[in-house]
Amino acid sequence: MAADFLLQPVILFFLLGVLAALVRSDLAVPEAVAKTIALYLMMSIGLRGGIEVAETGLTTEMAIAGACGLGLSLLLPLPAFALLRRFGQLDQTNAAAVAAHYGSVSVVTFAAGSEVLRAAGMAPAGFMVGVLALMETPAILTGLWLARRTGPDSLAPRGGLLHETLFNGSVVLLVGSFVIGVIAGKGGFVPIAPVFDTLFKGILCLFLLDMGLIAARRLMDRRALTWRTVSLGIALPVLNGTLGVALALAVGLDAGSAAALGILAGSASYIAVPAVMRLALPQADPGLYLGMSLAVTFPFNITMGIVYYRWLAMQLVQVFAP
Repeated sequence: MAADFLLQPVILFFLLGVLAALVRSDLAVPEAVAKTIALYLMMSIGLRGGIEVAETGLTTEMAIAGACGLGLSLLLPLPAFALLRRFGQLDQTNAAAVAAHYGSVSVVTFAAGSEVLRAAGMAPAGFMVGVLALMETPAILTGLWLARRTGPDSLAPRGGLLHETLFNGSVVLLVGSFVIGVIAGKGGFVPIAPVFDTLFKGILCLFLLDMGLIAARRLMDRRALTWRTVSLGIALPVLNGTLGVALALAVGLDAGSAAALGILAGSASYIAVPAVMRLALPQADPGLYLGMSLAVTFPFNITMGIVYYRWLAMQLVQVFAP
């Protein structure tokens, strides 16, 4: 199972990026191209999820999954914060900033994981894209609440912070694309399907090549990371992902959707949350929270985590079967 996963093109391109960085190649994806690809991926993910929801309609299962996602995003930063403070030996501000990343989600990890699940015949329900959108913001609020105890000067003005949290570009685009997909439906999607469906895997390969380059280069810069923070960068996704899979199956979601919730819970944001933290907690170390989420957790999830969440869902589905 793991070998088949690692031989998929999306993973091989990520590993190619890692290898290129390790041998100090000058290979690079222009920043403007990388940003364009990121916008494309969020539009495609949102549209395709919205179309699936338009086909199935609003269901109780969807509401339950959304509630689980919201609860996980709000609560996961709390144990992460405790571990970062005690084991990671981080100060309160940095621990709060990092904890917010581990309650929020990675769109690209979800995209890669969804493709793997579809290939294995375990496609998650379309409404899981809505759950993805719901899980981006609550963890930020929890992280900032944890940081508030460091003093009133640690936070940006509330108006600007609230706007940055709720109207961050990635949140607006993902939610907006999801709503457009719901409105347009399958018929409205047909004319643009060649762009947002047929090309999706190829463009995801290019994005993961860039992510491999960035992750390896950040990991090679050891100034912000210690063996303790690297260990937590692997332990936190395993713990959070296990909880996500178990919770999803306990409330009656299918194995594919449970694995997807595990992928979401086990991922860590490196786009939306860093943007907010730069505004809200400017004294927190970006090398630390980006180093952990992008250079440690993201590669772990892409190479091993997704395989684990899928395997766990397959094993536990029998335990939670009625």
